[in-house]
Amino acid sequence: MASSPAGLRRTLGVRDAVVVGLGSMIGAGVFSALGPAARAAGSGLLPGLAVAALVAYCNAMSSARLAARYPQSGGTYVYGRERLGAFWGYLAGWAFVVGKTASCAAMALTVGVYVWPDQAHAVAVAAVVALTAVNYGGIQKSAWLTRVIVAVVLAVLASVVVVCLTSGQAEAGRLDIGLSSGVGGVLQAAGLLFFAFAGYARIATLGEEVRDPARTIPRAIPLALGMTLVVYACVAVAALSVLGADGLGRAAAPLADAVRAAGVPGLVPVVRVGAAVAALGSLLALVLGVSRTTLAMARDGHLPRALAAVHPRFQVPHRAELAVGAVVAVVAATADVRGAIGFSSFGVLAYYAVANASAWTLDPAPRARVIPVVGLLGCATLAFALPVVSVAAGAAVLAVGAAAYGVRRRVAAR
Repeated sequence: MASSPAGLRRTLGVRDAVVVGLGSMIGAGVFSALGPAARAAGSGLLPGLAVAALVAYCNAMSSARLAARYPQSGGTYVYGRERLGAFWGYLAGWAFVVGKTASCAAMALTVGVYVWPDQAHAVAVAAVVALTAVNYGGIQKSAWLTRVIVAVVLAVLASVVVVCLTSGQAEAGRLDIGLSSGVGGVLQAAGLLFFAFAGYARIATLGEEVRDPARTIPRAIPLALGMTLVVYACVAVAALSVLGADGLGRAAAPLADAVRAAGVPGLVPVVRVGAAVAALGSLLALVLGVSRTTLAMARDGHLPRALAAVHPRFQVPHRAELAVGAVVAVVAATADVRGAIGFSSFGVLAYYAVANASAWTLDPAPRARVIPVVGLLGCATLAFALPVVSVAAGAAVLAVGAAAYGVRRRVAAR
């Protein structure tokens, strides 16, 4: 399909869109999030996973309906602006850009920790530079690389599942489901695990580069989410079967510890490589999503308009990509962003709260509003079930963004 000089080229079909979503979700989260979630929920880990999946499903359905109606770069920033007003669109975009920029740095540092722990910051910066260059070359190159990464990570995860479930150390009794940490622990675990599910938004934020978006996006989002849930459930069951909830909660590297406990220490280096590759996949998809939301906000003047430029040859938002890459590289080189997962989860849940509120306005029929209402309530519940530090930091950042919007409006009015 032809594209205008100021627009992006529509080249992604259902398969490519699903792969982008899988690359975003089946990333470093599956290697790292299970431990903190098990520590929060105890025997309620699997119910926590189910709650996270339910909220993610509602968000995915709302996002799919909105993306089909508004097939533009920017995702919920565009939906909130069109359905709720400029402020709510801006707030969603602000939450996404700030939260996901921190996530990008966290994923880059994850690569560094697994590849070369003593030089983690240097490796992280190199990873950011390399993937920014890939994204600069066009969306098809990014989709191709994501396909390779997803294949590698799925092969590693399949090995972990088979090794754990077929080992003599696996015990079905360790899968007993309970509420040892209470309902609050389950909800906190769900909030942490939601961080790993949230990548399906990448399909929506790439709406301007998808062929036949009204058909492709509503198919790709639930497909990617369903595949991810199956993978996460299999991995969680396998890890629990050899470590139990307590052992999984204490594990610094959950899947590496799981294969070691299963009696196959030789697989540990493979898991480490898989974790590094998964983090690269997450970083690649995150930079794609953040740069497209930056493009949309720059088009509306909420960010410098120079960032709205589209490269005449590659037809990508090259200045937005370079700006995002530069900021992420600086953060990855200078900061410890291990605490960014909770902060990012709060921002992402705020982002999806706006998406569900936007979807609620699409159809007045009560049946059509059930999913957006459940999604909105779920986002609010999980956001405030996160650790207090994460809630405070996330709320403060949203307040700063809202204040900046107010100042800008007053200056423009004068």
